[in-house]
Amino acid sequence: MGFLYKLLAYAAGLAAAAWLLEGVRFNGPDSGSVEVQEKLLPLLGVALILTLVNTFIRPILSAISFPITLITLGLFQLVINAAMLLLTDRIAEGLDLGFKVVGLWPALLGAIIITVVGWLVDAVVGDE
Repeated sequence: MGFLYKLLAYAAGLAAAAWLLEGVRFNGPDSGSVEVQEKLLPLLGVALILTLVNTFIRPILSAISFPITLITLGLFQLVINAAMLLLTDRIAEGLDLGFKVVGLWPALLGAIIITVVGWLVDAVVGDE
């Protein structure tokens, strides 16, 4: 159940980031029920990729970068989160899911939004 919970939390975070930021987007219509119908499966696909990347690759990068993270008092984790979002963008581009992150700043802000939305989802739903 934890994996499904993470998947839905990342999907909510990705949707919020795509809605709030110009540099994080899904291709397709911009409004109405057609937007939901055309972007729901790509959103879940990208959320799956992000969940897998954060489950398997992020812990390795966090362990390798521990000294830098310690020196920066944890702020380097923002860079790692942005890198995971950019990696997700590359994988989604290869799978033609219509997801795009344009640049480092949108990736940083998108990672922050995804994290905050994940915290909110956790506060409301809770991971049992």
